Amino acid sequence: MIRPLPALLLEHATERPQDVALRHKQLGIWRQISWAEYRDRVASTAHALRALGVGPGDAVAILSDNRPEWLYADLAAQALGALSVGIYQTNPAPDVAYILSHAKVKVLVCEDQEQVDKAIAVAEDTPSVTAVLCVETRGTRDYDDPRLHSWEEVIAEGAAAHERDPAWFDELVSQQDPDAPSMVVYTSGTTGPPKGAMLTARNALAVMDGLTDRLGATPQDLILSYLPLCHVAEKIYTVYIPLSVGCVVHFGESIETVEHDLAEVSPTIFLGVPRIWEKMHAKVTLRMQDSSWLKRRLYDWFLSRTLTHWHPDRDGRSNSGWHRLVRFAGDLFVFRSLQEHLGLRRCRLPSSGAAPIAPDLLCWFHAVGIPVREGYGMTECAGGTHFNLPGSNRLGTVGSTLEPLVTRIADDGEVLIHGPAVFAGYLHNEAATKEAIDEDGWYHTGDIGTVDEDGFLSITGRKKEIIITAGGKNLSPEKIENALKLSPYVKEAVAIGDARKFISALVQIDADAVGDWATRRSVTYTDFEDLTRRPEVVSLVEQEIRKANDQLARVEHVRAFRLFPKELHQDDGELTPTQKVRRRNIGEIWGHLVEEIYG
Repeated sequence: MIRPLPALLLEHATERPQDVALRHKQLGIWRQISWAEYRDRVASTAHALRALGVGPGDAVAILSDNRPEWLYADLAAQALGALSVGIYQTNPAPDVAYILSHAKVKVLVCEDQEQVDKAIAVAEDTPSVTAVLCVETRGTRDYDDPRLHSWEEVIAEGAAAHERDPAWFDELVSQQDPDAPSMVVYTSGTTGPPKGAMLTARNALAVMDGLTDRLGATPQDLILSYLPLCHVAEKIYTVYIPLSVGCVVHFGESIETVEHDLAEVSPTIFLGVPRIWEKMHAKVTLRMQDSSWLKRRLYDWFLSRTLTHWHPDRDGRSNSGWHRLVRFAGDLFVFRSLQEHLGLRRCRLPSSGAAPIAPDLLCWFHAVGIPVREGYGMTECAGGTHFNLPGSNRLGTVGSTLEPLVTRIADDGEVLIHGPAVFAGYLHNEAATKEAIDEDGWYHTGDIGTVDEDGFLSITGRKKEIIITAGGKNLSPEKIENALKLSPYVKEAVAIGDARKFISALVQIDADAVGDWATRRSVTYTDFEDLTRRPEVVSLVEQEIRKANDQLARVEHVRAFRLFPKELHQDDGELTPTQKVRRRNIGEIWGHLVEEIYG
């Protein structure tokens, strides 16, 4: 039986009302919210939204960091038959206006004054917005906008209505159509304006059932919610899995406190995008460089022994008793403290998704006792279609297909997906929908890949981003970039070479890591741009590129590079809200650097 997400909430609230569902850190204290409280707050929010005129087919947008109110608004909108629309809190006002206008949003939930200011700035361009709810009202008391309401006051009225008619919400949920669009998740927009993918309860449940069964998730599992909830990958871990099995979700104080929150929560299930894993690797690498001689020797010895006997088909395990003993000793003397420092000692299901990750980086994490497994999915398939599972992990692949989905490789190498997770189409964009889903219901992902004899999928690149050199070689820019980003000193890299005689790269250094390196060597600098001009830094990056080239085929070698004189930023059009590089924009904005290389 297909049940809408709010119905799963009601089940948990009925079966285990006093168990903890959410924890939210405020002023240094973790505050608990039970399943019964979770249900009541969603019901109160639904009453409040109905009073503001929200009904079936309307859209409710959420412009906020991750917090319990995000979930209340999300599930309440779905219960009303409306569309829940997430907006990245880092989006500048014009991007916010685009989504509010495109989705014809009726009610906007804002976290604080910063987000309310964006809503007010684009008021003339977003006439569909009739109400703006502010969760943290500090700084907005004197605002003269009739649409602006305090979240606390509006929800208090909704709570009173819920007390007067407690059965209304349950009846509302029972009438929800699981095949009607209930969520709109906007794509990152790497190649053009973001498109709104409409997802249904059936789409979400297809992913939920496939993942929870194979991951073995239980109510005892702990999750830290920190990636933007408007991204479909975080929805899987904060919404889908918890509502499926009843595990506990934790919301930290802010994105800046993630490292500290991770150590405090010590989650058993954790999703990291590649940049998170790259930062952890860089942090450990730099820390070991500054440690004592004995610690460095122990770390290097145990790491090299563990990597030597890496078996990707057995999750890194060895049949040799000696190798198992070495691994045990390494965990006892070196890796255990490292895992605890990262907050992943108890994590049994660490995973990477949302973008390709370097296989060598996965090897390192397995070697230090954190078995990160790569998964794959698309916004248009409710987030997850493939996963590497415990005991069924193949390095260099994104895993096997989650049932009941089916994967097929087209004649041109494109990965096609079929099954109940395939989305209902793009909002207000029938032409794009027809281009994405063919007549037989196969979703065309735009990714190029292969499937081996055991059903493991390997992604080799994006169909529209393959580099074809002047010599006719087809290369994946992501493979080259991931090799470069293994360096703790490289934060971002953009491979160049389409129609060129050789591969080059534009590189953004990691300001913290390179700044620390420069300080320890008495290299003086004033700011980021000045740091990139230091000959010592250019030489450092050149050495790191040589190391990366050792992991690449000769035709993939980076022969020349230039350093970005600034950090790439979303506001400048260089990155998407998910921090992916906008290649086309980079080519236009920094074309002069490319011409310097090939000029």
